[in-house]
Amino acid sequence: MTDAAAQTTATPRRIDVVDEVTPAQAQAVLALIEDAAAVDGQSAVSEQGRLNLRGGARPGVRHFLVTADAGLVGYAQLEDTDPVEAPAAELLVHPAHRAKGHGRALGRALLDASGRRLRVWAHGGHPAARHLAGLLGLALFRELRQMRRPLEGESAPPLHEPVLPEGITVRTFVPGQDDAAWLAVNAAAFAHHPEQGSLTQRDLDDRKAEPWFDPAGFFLAFRGDRLAGFHWTKVHAADQLGEVYVVGIHPDEQGSGLGKALTAIGLRHLAYDRKVPTAMLYVDADNVPAVTVYERLGFSLYEVDLMYRTEM
Repeated sequence: MTDAAAQTTATPRRIDVVDEVTPAQAQAVLALIEDAAAVDGQSAVSEQGRLNLRGGARPGVRHFLVTADAGLVGYAQLEDTDPVEAPAAELLVHPAHRAKGHGRALGRALLDASGRRLRVWAHGGHPAARHLAGLLGLALFRELRQMRRPLEGESAPPLHEPVLPEGITVRTFVPGQDDAAWLAVNAAAFAHHPEQGSLTQRDLDDRKAEPWFDPAGFFLAFRGDRLAGFHWTKVHAADQLGEVYVVGIHPDEQGSGLGKALTAIGLRHLAYDRKVPTAMLYVDADNVPAVTVYERLGFSLYEVDLMYRTEM
C-alpha cells in the first residue's frame, strides 16, 4: 500500500506509506536514524522499531517515508498491534531538514492513518518533540526513565551477594530449549505492559540474531522444573555500557525477593564478567516499587523518554 501526502509550494514533499520497506529503503532509514542520533544524542527509533525495518512485512506495522528534493528526509513507523491501546508511533526528521514542516506533516499523516487514535514516543524528551506534540494536539501520557549506576570506581555502590528464595536455582538460557518457557513467563510477568508482554517467537529470534546477544548473560530462575523468573542483560559494546535489559518474575513468585536477587546476579555479571563500567535500565516513572528498588541498588535518573497521545 502506498499513499502520498499533499505537496506544498514552499516545501515540496512526498510521504509514502508502505507495509514493507525494500532493503535499500531500510538501509537509507537506518542511516537517517544514525545521523539524527549523532546530533540528538539518542536514537529516535527504538530497538523494536529498528528490528521492524528488517525481515519483511510485520502484521500491524506501517512505514512512512518522507522524501523531498534532497531524497529521504524523514521517517515514521506506526505499530497497531495492541488490542486495547491506540496505535504507537515513532518519527524523526533529518537534522539538516528540520524546521521545514516535515515533522508536522508526518504527525498529521500518522493521525490520519490511525483514525486520530495515536500514541507517539519522544525519546529523550527534547523540547522540539514537546512542541510538535502540542501542535498535533497530543497530551503527555507516559514517562519512561533511563536510570544508570557506576559499576566500578570509588563512586560505585557495593554489589551485594544475591540472596535467592528457598527452592530457587539459577542457570543461563539455552537457545531453542528455553524459548517457549521464556515467552510464556514473559507474557505472564508483563501482561500489563503493551510492548514487552506481547513479544513473540519472531521477536525473540530477532534478538537472538543480534550481535549483542549472549546467552551467558541471560539468567533463568527455576523452582523445580518451572521457570519462575529471569534477568536478561545486554552489553552496548561501543558505549561500554551494560543494560538490565529486562527482569521478569512469574506472578506466583512476585514479592518473594527473586527480582532483587536476579538483578544482583545480572549486575555482578556485567561488572565482573563483562567488565563494563556503567549499568543502565529503563523503568516507567509510575512504577514506584520498581523505581524504589533500583534507587536502593544505586541507580539514579539519567534521562527520560516521553509518550504523548490523543485525548481518548
